[in-house]
Amino acid sequence: MKLSIVTTLYKSSPYIEEFYARISREAEKITDDYELIFVNDGSPDNSFELIFDLYQKDKHINIVNLSRNFGHHKAIMAGLNNTSGEYIFLIDSDLEEAPELLSQFWSELALEKDVDVIYGIQEKRKGSFFEKWSGKLFYAILNKLIDDIEYPTDTLTSRLMTKRYIEQVIQYKETEYDLWSIFEFTGYKTKSLVCKKGYKKSTTYTFAKKIDMAMHIIVSTSKKPLQLIFYLGMLISGASLFYLIYLLVTHFIFNIPAGWTSVAVLLTFILGIVIFSIGVLGIYISIIFLESKQRPVIIKDIYSRSKNEQK
Repeated sequence: MKLSIVTTLYKSSPYIEEFYARISREAEKITDDYELIFVNDGSPDNSFELIFDLYQKDKHINIVNLSRNFGHHKAIMAGLNNTSGEYIFLIDSDLEEAPELLSQFWSELALEKDVDVIYGIQEKRKGSFFEKWSGKLFYAILNKLIDDIEYPTDTLTSRLMTKRYIEQVIQYKETEYDLWSIFEFTGYKTKSLVCKKGYKKSTTYTFAKKIDMAMHIIVSTSKKPLQLIFYLGMLISGASLFYLIYLLVTHFIFNIPAGWTSVAVLLTFILGIVIFSIGVLGIYISIIFLESKQRPVIIKDIYSRSKNEQK
């Protein structure tokens, strides 16, 4: 197999037919030996029915049907685990990223003999002023907290990868992960291309989901927050000791009463730090708890003529 194209489906029914037509056209410019892998991530609409109809008409289509919604990154990983191409192109099916990027990435990879990944970066970050500002702040903080890698900023899902690179990506066996971090941890030489990205009025990524995703990225990739808690505890302990000495000196030498207000403020501050620290520890413990269970991504069915199987 020359080329595998992987995409996920979740509330994707309005885009499937156009996406299929455009991505098929791009794939055929490159080779007749290709497969389209659609991963149904427990989509609540009729996405599966639509893609199954296309599957019955087109031998290039394979379907990985998950038993429920596992999330975008786990659905992608399920698709990557079922590829057989020498090259793998990953893209979202909602048409925010143009299927025509495949040809652009393919041409670029052909020029870069020592590069294993071509990936897209947004030309201009979408959304409101708050989304743009908070996004820049998030990436700045994230790269201060993550060990060993520099987290890519404003990346697209779209990327063209070699088989040897994907073989290393799927070696990561943790169940709680951020896929973009794994892409970076894997290593190999990569190259980014600036691309335009469309904008939908509605999105399945709510603000609450974005906050949860940000927290998950940090705790699943870095130990620095735990180290910062240790240093913060030392700092507060030292400051508290100096303040205690100050209160004793002013009380016994200068006969100035400390008063309950200053003590109450100090106790409230320390209590807030303690609660925050316990919260951070709790998040890490929850990740360890989920990892220890090793809960799998359940594939309900695989429809694939190229493998001559239906599971």
